[in-house]
Amino acid sequence: MTEAEGEATARTGAVEPAVAAEFPGLELRFTIVPAVPPNSPPELRARLGELSDRFGGARVVAMRTQAVAHAYRAFYRQVGLDPDVTRVPSEAAAVQRLLHGGFRSRDRISDALLVALLETGVPVWGLDAGSVDPATLGIRATLAGECLGRGEGAVPLGPGRLVIADQVRIHAALFGEFAPGSGPDGRSREIVLVSVGVPGVPSIHLEEALWLSIELLGVQHRNPG
Repeated sequence: MTEAEGEATARTGAVEPAVAAEFPGLELRFTIVPAVPPNSPPELRARLGELSDRFGGARVVAMRTQAVAHAYRAFYRQVGLDPDVTRVPSEAAAVQRLLHGGFRSRDRISDALLVALLETGVPVWGLDAGSVDPATLGIRATLAGECLGRGEGAVPLGPGRLVIADQVRIHAALFGEFAPGSGPDGRSREIVLVSVGVPGVPSIHLEEALWLSIELLGVQHRNPG
């Protein structure tokens, strides 16, 4: 991917000033793509099979020493998470490969985002574009009384929790659970692909993860204006 292609792929979400001051280098990048059929195509399932062969036990153990994984582990510690208990996304996926003997195909979106994660070390998530306000999407800290989700199933988050949110709703705890209704489903017309970078992970890696996700989904992005 060239620099020009990367710049065209994604938009930078806002990081609340107080959060940016405490965690310099924390950033959110996103782009919007059309929804895709749920069935994962044979070539994408084959790509997962190839990655299953590449991610053996020795490679999984060595992952934490790699620069990108190490940066996410360091950030987890900054925000009070033990990365040996709550694993960073790439390590969590690799451990699942060891437990199941291979990477399991789920659906087209999940498979594409998993491949992008494994190839780059950078996590990408999908949101239903109908639930997102692109103009205000970013990272902020929660206020007292805020919850993940709404109604009876809402989960209190407590003040100061880092979240992916816009001015309408909280979509997810950062590197945590997503709110019900924020993920894409069969009614989604467009998907917002979101990636979060931490200190020590250059922006180009986020662009690469998003670009690879788009390529694997076989769609064209649009400028999320």
